Amino acid sequence: MLAILLFVLFGYLAGSIATAILVCRMLGLPDPREEGSGNPGATNVLRFGGKKAAAITLAGDLLKGLLPVLLARLAGLDDTGLALTALAAFLGHLYPVFFGFAGGKGVATAFGGLLGLSWPVALAALVTWLLMAWLVRVSSLAALTAAALTPLFAWGFGVSGVPLAVVLLMMGLLVWRHRSNIRHLLAGTEDQIGSDRS
Repeated sequence: MLAILLFVLFGYLAGSIATAILVCRMLGLPDPREEGSGNPGATNVLRFGGKKAAAITLAGDLLKGLLPVLLARLAGLDDTGLALTALAAFLGHLYPVFFGFAGGKGVATAFGGLLGLSWPVALAALVTWLLMAWLVRVSSLAALTAAALTPLFAWGFGVSGVPLAVVLLMMGLLVWRHRSNIRHLLAGTEDQIGSDRS
């Protein structure tokens, strides 16, 4: 139990590292919370910072979800401990203690956590996102579609118990964090990838 608590704390602190903000500071770019959509994530950074800054942000957000889970796996934690570590990293991204508890939407960090927890589920979610992004060119719709299907992927690949509940919770929170995008989608005003709002 102590090991799980320690990795949950570590996961949350790792998730709280706001990659987008740090990358923008290092590259002399505007604060992502004050530009574009105001979301500190890779999609928004791409709009005003370019592909390099967005790629670094994406990699950092993914790794802060993946690495705590991999380390927990190496430490011998069971599937429940791994799932809780992934959830903690995801919550750290959404509500970062180092940045006033105002974080991003969590797509890349959730993917990183899923990748550490069950790579087949993560791969299925990634393929769904890529397919939807290619078809509709709307990042939020791709993310929402992947989030809706990921619990089904997890169930299909044999994830059960606490890990399945964690996947459901993470995907539910991810959808909730996209509520403004859902309003834009319903109104027909959501922008495509590469435009000024996400």
